[in-house]
Amino acid sequence: MQTEYLKTLVVLGQVGSFSKAATDLSITQSAVSQRIKYLEDHYGCQLVDRSGKLLLLTEAGRLVVQRAEQILLLEAQLANDLKLRGEKTRLAICCTPTFGVGFLPQVMEKFMSRKADNVDLRFMFHSLDRAVKELQENEFDLAVIEHCEAMEVPGFDIVELPSDQLVFVSAPSLGLPAGEVELERLFHCCLIARKPDCTSRRLLDLNLARCGRSVDDFKAVVVVDDLRLALETVLSGGGVSFLSRSIAARELESGQLLAHVVAGFEQSRRRSVVVKSERRQDAAVVEFLDCIDAGFPLGSGC
Repeated sequence: MQTEYLKTLVVLGQVGSFSKAATDLSITQSAVSQRIKYLEDHYGCQLVDRSGKLLLLTEAGRLVVQRAEQILLLEAQLANDLKLRGEKTRLAICCTPTFGVGFLPQVMEKFMSRKADNVDLRFMFHSLDRAVKELQENEFDLAVIEHCEAMEVPGFDIVELPSDQLVFVSAPSLGLPAGEVELERLFHCCLIARKPDCTSRRLLDLNLARCGRSVDDFKAVVVVDDLRLALETVLSGGGVSFLSRSIAARELESGQLLAHVVAGFEQSRRRSVVVKSERRQDAAVVEFLDCIDAGFPLGSGC
């Protein structure tokens, strides 16, 4: 039996319709129907309940899908192992800018000292949405991302890292008190903001919306795509910014910047490693996760 038939049943169970399964698999609806019929004849039982508007797997169908997912994973691992025989391991990684600026140099230093001769490495910085999209399109094998909501990416394992803490930061020349500050005091300053697709910006917008306010209430808003440029602008007294404490750790410790919190604001977001399930046990991936673990105790995978 061709494993494409099992994959067809898996996809059908996910989308609940012959037409949607056909679209996802880039085959005809008739081909989907024929493959399911072949599987039902082969196993001698009904796998799909066709009585309702939404197609549902029968108890037997769910059992076949459970085993099919294991078979498909083994097939993918086998194909990957054969491809990598005698070759350097390809490892394509992306991360969101906060992790990239705050922690990546230390992680990469450890990783390259162990695997420089054995790994063909590609690395990119992307926003959360683009990172997840390109993971699903097989552009990357793993990503380190910050995100506000719990997430699930089919075909990938999620490994939790310690959460990322965000604060408002400003130069002492602005005269804002360190620690807790009234939101109205911040509104008198220029906001050095990230793009709307950045999760720090999303969290800021969410916090402001809960107060019935928006970024438009700041004296002015300057959108900066580069984290380091945002930090330099704040250091020069150009305004306040809501960003990861890790990005400004050195400047906060030296007193070049002050940290501010607003009562009632949510100031933490999740940080996770998202890795292809089929590559979770690859030596290069395990090594990279170990290098991250040296700086962050890895949490549970899901």
